Amino acid sequence: MSLPDRNDRNFDAENQHWIGVRVYYEDTDFTGMVYHANYLRFFERGRSDCLRDAGVSHQDLLNREDPAAFTLTRVAVDYKRAAKVDDLLQIRTRYLGLDGPRFIFQQACLRDGELIAQADITAVMIHADGRPRRPVREMMDTLAGYIWTEPTG
Repeated sequence: MSLPDRNDRNFDAENQHWIGVRVYYEDTDFTGMVYHANYLRFFERGRSDCLRDAGVSHQDLLNREDPAAFTLTRVAVDYKRAAKVDDLLQIRTRYLGLDGPRFIFQQACLRDGELIAQADITAVMIHADGRPRRPVREMMDTLAGYIWTEPTG
């Protein structure tokens, strides 16, 4: 499977965001396969780049008069196959929108089109001191143009 064409912000025509991640020795366990927790790091990179490429800067959120950040409240990962040293993985991130105050993401880790792992992620906004807060309106408006909806047909 070849990757879909992407624009200069790494989004394809369906608003899916893509980044490549190379597996290094440090990502593996004693068997030579990617250690399970490292997929969370790969997914974090995918979400961070997705937000950045959509126009949402973590640093800008922290530098606001009323600083804001994200924290995860739910992570569900299904592991399907093993990735190994030197594999080039593709991390696909779909922003599904808001559910109340929750930001919903669906992510996949693929190798040559084969599903390695997939994750359902829920994030919420917090104040810099960790207290929950309402999502920043400007950020919600920016992300509205990047909501993925399942293609019909």
